[in-house]
Amino acid sequence: MNVDLPVPGRALAVVAHPDDAEFQCGATLAKWAAAGCEVSHLVLTDGSKGTWDPHADTAALVAVRAEEQRAAARALGATGEVVLLGHTDGELEATLAVRGQVAYWIRKLAPDVVLGHDPWKRYRLHPDHRAAGFLAVDGVVAARDPHFFAEHGVPHHRPSALLLFEADEPDHVEDVTGFADAKVAALLAHRSQFETTHDIREGDDEQTVRFGSRVHERLAEHGALAGVALGEAFKLLDRL
Repeated sequence: MNVDLPVPGRALAVVAHPDDAEFQCGATLAKWAAAGCEVSHLVLTDGSKGTWDPHADTAALVAVRAEEQRAAARALGATGEVVLLGHTDGELEATLAVRGQVAYWIRKLAPDVVLGHDPWKRYRLHPDHRAAGFLAVDGVVAARDPHFFAEHGVPHHRPSALLLFEADEPDHVEDVTGFADAKVAALLAHRSQFETTHDIREGDDEQTVRFGSRVHERLAEHGALAGVALGEAFKLLDRL
């Protein structure tokens, strides 16, 4: 099991929904940001399905989730861009057009490391995560070669590494000891998701503490893969 990449100068998390980056690689992003890395987010959907209320104003929810994502990035210490492509939540498809959008932002932001969903995860239920994974992988390939999407008018860019989270066969762990609280703080910025994904009743301090404990426990499980106290696990692709 590999442990710790050199701190990149720039990193880009390509995710399906607001809060996906914080759940899957938030502590890694916080660690790198604290070391001077320019961390950016590329969120592919608008998060409009992120409620169990059948009468919810989904347009208002989209606006709220955008602000929550920006607040979460600040909680991680991120100093890069928060780019929201706004595709409809639950309807993301790995089309050539969206691949071009992802490739454009990889070229524009020029990350040394891209992080994304592992599209090959078995039995993945959510179609957006699967599509977002393929878009990240395919976007890296398109961004690195000059004859893909030449109309972008932005120089091609080849990241040095791609870290895939939610992997069935992780082979790399980032030691995030000391950055669990930043991850929890960033997740708690997504207040609209307390009921749906956090299992927190608004204003219930005990449930909030339990949520933080679950996050710490998951980090400990990943850290144990590499003999560190707290970690986030990935499949590392570094021959791009």
